[in-house]
Amino acid sequence: MHEGLALAPWNVLAGGKLRTDAEEEERRINGEKGRTLIGPWERNENEKKMSAALGKVANEVGTKSITAVAIAYVMQKVPYCFPIIGGRKVEHLTSNLEALDIALSSEQIEYLESILLFDPGFPVSMIGNGTKLSFLMATTAHFDKQPFVEPIRPAKK
Repeated sequence: MHEGLALAPWNVLAGGKLRTDAEEEERRINGEKGRTLIGPWERNENEKKMSAALGKVANEVGTKSITAVAIAYVMQKVPYCFPIIGGRKVEHLTSNLEALDIALSSEQIEYLESILLFDPGFPVSMIGNGTKLSFLMATTAHFDKQPFVEPIRPAKK
């Protein structure tokens, strides 16, 4: 985000699939399940891995909500991030708001990023990610690199 633009990421909570094993088992038992419009309601292996990693960080920061950690992670990656999140229950709203009080360390962010390989895809594969100019961009103009602005983090209490 070297251009200083704001982000409004969608699907931050993976369509409700970021949940603990206990939450998934509870859904299985009570029949609540989840959305099935574009696939099964159960988590795939990558969603289970990320949920476990979020659970580890949740324990470190003192929260029970892995979704709060996921939202905090996204909000602390870039300075101007306003995730589009939803919820069907009061508990969802409560855990979403809890994200505003979570301050993640650089180590925790690096840990979460080490769990799964991230492929940003097109157009980043063509224009680059800001760490260096892509061949295509370097042949078109001169660019002055601006320093990165630090993400906004919760104030320490």
